[in-house]
Amino acid sequence: MKKRALISVSDKKGIIAFAQALHDMDIEIISTGGTKAALEQANVPTIGIEEVTGFPEMMDGRVKTLHPLIHGGLLGRRDLSSHLDAMTQHDIHPIDLVVVNLYPFKETISKDGVTEAEAIENIDIGGPSMLRSAAKNFAAVTVITDPADYNMVLEELATGETTLATRKILAAKVFRHTAAYDALIASYLTNAVGEKQPETLTNTYTLKQTLRYGENSHQRALFYQTALPVPYSIASAEQIHGKELSYNNIKDADAALRIAQEFTAPVAVALKHMNPCGIGTADTIAAAFEKAFDADPVSIFGGIVVLNRPVDLATAQQLSAIFLEIVIAPAFAADALALLTKKKNLRLLTVAFTETVKEPEVVSVLGGLLVQEQDDQMETADDWQVVTKRAPSAAEIEALTFAWKAVKHVKSNAIVLANQQQTVGIGAGQMNRVGSVKIAIEQAESSGNIAGAVLASDAFFPMDDSVAYAAAHGIKAIIQPGGSIKDQASIAMADKHGVAMVFTGVRHFKH
Repeated sequence: MKKRALISVSDKKGIIAFAQALHDMDIEIISTGGTKAALEQANVPTIGIEEVTGFPEMMDGRVKTLHPLIHGGLLGRRDLSSHLDAMTQHDIHPIDLVVVNLYPFKETISKDGVTEAEAIENIDIGGPSMLRSAAKNFAAVTVITDPADYNMVLEELATGETTLATRKILAAKVFRHTAAYDALIASYLTNAVGEKQPETLTNTYTLKQTLRYGENSHQRALFYQTALPVPYSIASAEQIHGKELSYNNIKDADAALRIAQEFTAPVAVALKHMNPCGIGTADTIAAAFEKAFDADPVSIFGGIVVLNRPVDLATAQQLSAIFLEIVIAPAFAADALALLTKKKNLRLLTVAFTETVKEPEVVSVLGGLLVQEQDDQMETADDWQVVTKRAPSAAEIEALTFAWKAVKHVKSNAIVLANQQQTVGIGAGQMNRVGSVKIAIEQAESSGNIAGAVLASDAFFPMDDSVAYAAAHGIKAIIQPGGSIKDQASIAMADKHGVAMVFTGVRHFKH
């Protein structure tokens, strides 16, 4: 009895040469629909699926391979006499090799304007069923879903048989593939019905990059991308120069991109270790970077810079004057690129500054995951409550608005000092809030930028010491959520020193 292969592929890359090689090995080929037509056009003989089942394809191809004569040939165990007897009794021919890839569901739902009906018709049923049947019986059946595996299988078949080890590897790959396929369908339908609290979470990701190491050199690390790529993301960025990104580079770049999306005016974000060290806005991107650099010319060394406008030569000249790890922008002018690429280790990336996708944030913990909505809320001056005797001036309102956008991206306890166009002092990640206040003020004073600065706090002041310290160093306006049982003490301290204070009513912790 001749060996049999069943081939039914949506992605026909490499399939003609592969099928021809099988035919040359005297392996019969069963095929369906478009795959059969493509093989016959290339003069590769095939057996139609209906010739095996005695049943026509029907319902627009929805029913064609879901038949005992197919699945019996896939699932029948060659080591059990009862299975072999059943196959003989029912005239079931064993199928030794399955080559199937699935309807393009992901590609379909990625298209603009796709309808639900189009999406549903691209949910493959027969394909995953054949793959799962074949993969379950890997003891006897070789199953392929990835064209990249064709040559490996042909090399082994040339010696007579594929090895059990190879069949097992391919089976595991199949189950990963079908699980990811089903996860994408589940996600699409879950979103379609507006389910916000699914009883199981079935996100799927595709390996994008094997990293040199993780946070430290002894840790292995991988970088995965969402199944449906997000344009404005580090995962979708195009690297045009420099060595590959590290684990820490990717985390920092992601943090900087999140900050840049808060601003529509030209903005430059300088970041180190998941915290901004300088944020500047201006009429031009060169001037914005100058302000970001001036905010903290020490910490920016070895940092990451994100710019939301194309990099021109004037900006590139400023960037090239200091040591940076990464620069990310929508584009680089030719003369700017020529200058920056002289630094062989500087990583240059472009990213599409499009509207961001509101993906849930997922964080791993031992034994589970935490999932939350993105903190994409941002209060404006219309939402604030002035709680002190003195209201902030128009200039202070502008500075407070800038500071409030920045502080939500600083690790708690977070304090940001800023004027209308730049951060001037940042206190991050301290175990007590007054400690962050002192760090931010010290930084602003050391750079000579504290005059006229306002202060933003990501959460309420638990006591009045932070307000007292800020006022003693010349701060005249403060923005904070409010909500402490000791709010009145902080308000009284602000009034004592003539400080304007506003409550937003919303906390922006970043743990």
